[in-house]
Amino acid sequence: MNIIDHIQEELHTLEASSNLRRLPQMVHDGREVVVNGQRMLNLSSNDYLGLSADLSLRREFLATLTPETFLPTSSSSRLLTGNFTVYEELEAELAHLFGTEAALVFNSGYHANTGILPALSDAQTLILADKLVHASLIDGIRLSPARCIRYRHNDLLQLERLLSQHQASYRQIIIVTESLFSMDGDKADLTALVQLKRLYPHVLLYVDEAHAFGVCGPHGLGLAEEEKCIADIDLLVGTFGKAAASAGAYIVCRKAIREYLVNKMRTFIFTTALPPVNVAWTLFIVRRLARMQPLRQHLAAISLLLRQALLERGYTCPSQSHIVPMIVGASADTILRAELLQRHGFYALPVRPPTVPEGTSRIRFSLTADIRREEVEQLADLIRNL
Repeated sequence: MNIIDHIQEELHTLEASSNLRRLPQMVHDGREVVVNGQRMLNLSSNDYLGLSADLSLRREFLATLTPETFLPTSSSSRLLTGNFTVYEELEAELAHLFGTEAALVFNSGYHANTGILPALSDAQTLILADKLVHASLIDGIRLSPARCIRYRHNDLLQLERLLSQHQASYRQIIIVTESLFSMDGDKADLTALVQLKRLYPHVLLYVDEAHAFGVCGPHGLGLAEEEKCIADIDLLVGTFGKAAASAGAYIVCRKAIREYLVNKMRTFIFTTALPPVNVAWTLFIVRRLARMQPLRQHLAAISLLLRQALLERGYTCPSQSHIVPMIVGASADTILRAELLQRHGFYALPVRPPTVPEGTSRIRFSLTADIRREEVEQLADLIRNL
């Protein structure tokens, strides 16, 4: 069998199991999308604060630009000629907001998670990672020379046993978790993780705040701000491509760690940096996050409403956030429910293996602050009658 025949066979297998993915063709119109001529409310976006559709924000930002300051490309790695002043302004702003020694900006969350762990690890490193961490973290672990053990999701008793069992055998141990998990919408107990980390002097804590940055905390800095433990997290990572309506990612950390990453992190060194205009937009948004508490409060309220509707209908709903899964089980059944919701004007998509384990296919509602309460009430009524 040649390679094309093998690929075709794999594609047929995916299609037969209802797990074949295709890129959707759509037109975006603010809060809505148009797919196959049908206009639907977008319930599958990571634009958690609804900022990407805020025309007043765009107008305010565009008014700050001139042809001379509109810089659409960096044309280089930051270590060569791509280190524009606006990068350093954003990093200084992040360090100030988080109260950390330093910050470093990356091209994406994927760049961050696949680059930090390989840079900081060696053969005398043990990584203890939550079973449900994002694919980018898994890939970063695979690229590192460290040994890795995956502990059961949010099982801190098992994590404590692993720390006790292995702490004498490694130069350093890195605990890796998300703060707000992307598929179940539940949260890690960061306070308890910090307490575990403190038991041993050579344990570092790596927390990915991708889905919490902008949404959690009184100033929108994430779950670590909400739980008042920013200073106790060694490697605090987040992204700008979700609630901040931009692109890129960051780490806030000690100055020595930042300098080490600049010298050792391959996904930082060997890539053209983000366009300066993109970084300027990110800085514009980051400086306004603190005043967006009403958006965060509204998002929390409509998320609770949807979670309650799912529980009343008998669905298992692990969510504690604006990411609300309706866990159906079989992929084929999940697709049918998603199609029904779409016929009623709600663009909600099925999430299937390998993104989630077999038998846990779900519709992942990803709520945003520009969704109105009455729209969520209509969705809740529809779910109750499915």
